[in-house]
Amino acid sequence: MRTPLDIIAKSGILAALPVLLSSCNLVVMAPSGDIAVQQRDLIVISTILMLLIVVPVIFLILFFAWRYRQSNTDAKYEPEWSHSTRLEVIIWAAPLTIIVALGAITWISTHLLDPYRPLSRISATEKLAENAKPLTVEVVALDWKWLFFYPELGIATVNQLAAPVNVPINFKLTASSVMNSFYVPALAGQIYAMPGMETKLHAVINHPGEYEGFSANYSGAGFSNMRFSFRGMEQGDFDAWVQTVKAGGENLSREAYLDLAKPSEREPARLYASADPELYNAILNMCADKSTMCMSDMAMIDAGLICRAPPGTLSPVAALAPRQMPAAARQSEPRAPGLSL
Repeated sequence: MRTPLDIIAKSGILAALPVLLSSCNLVVMAPSGDIAVQQRDLIVISTILMLLIVVPVIFLILFFAWRYRQSNTDAKYEPEWSHSTRLEVIIWAAPLTIIVALGAITWISTHLLDPYRPLSRISATEKLAENAKPLTVEVVALDWKWLFFYPELGIATVNQLAAPVNVPINFKLTASSVMNSFYVPALAGQIYAMPGMETKLHAVINHPGEYEGFSANYSGAGFSNMRFSFRGMEQGDFDAWVQTVKAGGENLSREAYLDLAKPSEREPARLYASADPELYNAILNMCADKSTMCMSDMAMIDAGLICRAPPGTLSPVAALAPRQMPAAARQSEPRAPGLSL
């Protein structure tokens, strides 16, 4: 049996909920990027459509329980009732209509919000200019930190990402060891980053500010602290940030990367004034270590496009397709194990 103290305690908790929840950062429902805004709208529309069924059903359950209670002798009692065409039409037509509407919205939004689809607008009120130049960012998920390359600017950063507002961002993502998930709730939905594969994400940030990004896929001991800051800046501030990185950063060579790629937690932000221009492709092909054969070379060997693939580099003869190689060369060149021409 509940005591008055129990009732007061539970009432106090319920009364305090609005105050406690007011401190929550509901960034998913109040994003700062157009893609995330469209995704938020999709959540709201879908929820409202489903509530059109859920709310009436809950109301009718409570109404029937009250209307046909045992003490209500005025309610009409029909124990032999079994069918009503009008009621059947209402029961089936309403959910079917909602399902069709949800299906149409899902089909349209799946194509419009495809992360591989280039942007067609900056915001709901501004279309993307035909001559707009996007910012390319190459993302590498490491254990347990994030590495960002800016190939057009020649710089790289760790656990710090920046972009100018109202400028399209083309993300290319991969991972060094295990599958991860890149997620900036204020910018766009999450997308996976996988070793030996490249995924893409197109997004734009519309409001200046500092936002949080993190891994949304468990990847080991340091997963909880695999976070980074994302800064949306005005163009002038972004240009100044780039100059700061170039002035005070280090050089990210392959040797420096191999050291960086070692597992570590709570890694502070790092800035690199320059980076090996071929490093991202080497990471993507899992051959950042020069003594390791690249996946692209393995694929060419498997396809029969390379007949000799020594570690590290390929000879000009080996780079030729078998049909293009002179017969003498095909006979003299050593073949990779298991390869038949």
